[in-house]
Amino acid sequence: MKNVVYTKSFYTRYIAVTGMLSAIGFILMYIEFSVPIMPSFIKADLSELPALIGAFAFGPSCGVLVCLIKNLLHLMVSTTGGVGELANFILGAVFVGTAGLIYKYKKTKVNAVIASVVGAVLMGLASFPVNLFITYPFYYNFMPKEAIITAYQAIIPAMQSIEQCLLCFNVPYTAAKGLISVVITLLVYKHLSPMLKGNR
Repeated sequence: MKNVVYTKSFYTRYIAVTGMLSAIGFILMYIEFSVPIMPSFIKADLSELPALIGAFAFGPSCGVLVCLIKNLLHLMVSTTGGVGELANFILGAVFVGTAGLIYKYKKTKVNAVIASVVGAVLMGLASFPVNLFITYPFYYNFMPKEAIITAYQAIIPAMQSIEQCLLCFNVPYTAAKGLISVVITLLVYKHLSPMLKGNR
């Protein structure tokens, strides 16, 4: 791994890029879409995409900061009292923090794929406790647990508990959502990297 000289210009660009990617992530949080294999109250977005790009360009700290800032911005328009933003931050930080940390020590295309996939899988696994203990208890204020299970049963009748629903649906869904960001990042990162880093 090459030694990196952290100059004042590096930190200036780091701050500027982090702010720009955070703003893009915040905007992407509004571009939600439904997923046919999931209950209708679950929406997907690609707001982790700029955070993953930041993690590759400037390291895991940049990616995690993008996740934090975009969610702090979203707090201003939150309808979940910060619960949704907290869950989004935790999962995003697991994803891009892991990917950025692995990629940091070996910056090759193969390692970028490995780092991203590992990050996406860990985000999927982390979604189980995050949804079980943070997100869904908030949902219960508006939608009884039985009604949520019924929504999952409409897709697979064998679902009997929230834990089973999360394991069979949310964990693979969250990992797959991360993998979509991975594919897009791998397609565009090579072209964006020189611009983000200020290389000519």
